[in-house]
Amino acid sequence: MAFDFGTLAPLAAIIVFAYTVFGLTGFGAGITAIPLLAQAISLHMAVPLMLLYDLTASVLLGLRNRRAIARREVLRILPCLAAGMGLGVVTLVRTPERILLLVLGASLLCYASWSLLRRGAPRPLGAAWVVLFGTAGGFFTATFGVGGPFYTIYLTRRLQDKLVLRATIGGVLFISALGRLALFSGAGLYRQDALLPLAGLLLPFALLGLYLGNRLHQRLPAERVVQAIWLALIAGGASLVLRNL
Repeated sequence: MAFDFGTLAPLAAIIVFAYTVFGLTGFGAGITAIPLLAQAISLHMAVPLMLLYDLTASVLLGLRNRRAIARREVLRILPCLAAGMGLGVVTLVRTPERILLLVLGASLLCYASWSLLRRGAPRPLGAAWVVLFGTAGGFFTATFGVGGPFYTIYLTRRLQDKLVLRATIGGVLFISALGRLALFSGAGLYRQDALLPLAGLLLPFALLGLYLGNRLHQRLPAERVVQAIWLALIAGGASLVLRNL
C-alpha cells in the first residue's frame, strides 16, 4: 500500500492536531485522532499506528510523576483491563470494519455529548465500579484505541489530588499500551506491509504536536480546549455513523 502526498498530508495534520491536544490536556490523542484517521485509512491500521505514538508520548510525558501513582488503584484496575483487552483484540480482528466504525461513531457521539453537557463536580464511586469501567476501558482501548475516558471517569471519582490523578491515569495508559503492543503483535497487526513505514514517516508530526501542545499549555484555557474537543468528537462520531449506516 503506497501513500502519496495527497494521502500523507491529511494524516500528518491529524497526528499533529491529536498530539497538540495531548500536550495541552494530558489526554485525548486517540479519541481525537481515531475517528479522523478511520476516514482515511483502515481501522486495523489506525489503531496500532496510534499505539506506537501513545507509547512514545507516555515515555516522554506520562511517566514524569510516576512516584505519585496511586498503586492500589492501578492494581485494582489491571485484571479488568486485561480481560477487556483480550476481548477487544478478538473483536478488532474478527468483526467487519463497517460494524466497528458504527459502534465507534455511536460511542463517541454519546460520550462527547455527555461530557459537553454534564455539570457539577463528579460524585465519588465505590471500588466495585472498577469491574465496569476497567473492563470497558480495556475493550475500547484494544478495539478502537479510545479507552482512556473510561479510566478517567473512574479515577476522577476515586482520587482527589490532581497530581496523583494525572500520574495514575498516565500510568494506567502506559501499562495498557504495553499490553496492547504484545496483543497486537501476537495478532499479526504489525505485519501489515505499510504500517511501520507509515509510522516512521508520521512520527516527527507526533513529536511536533507534543511540542506545540506543551508550549500552548500555559497560554490557552484547558477548559475551552476540552469543550472544543467534545464538539469535534460529536461531529466526527456523527460522520462515522452516517457514512457506515
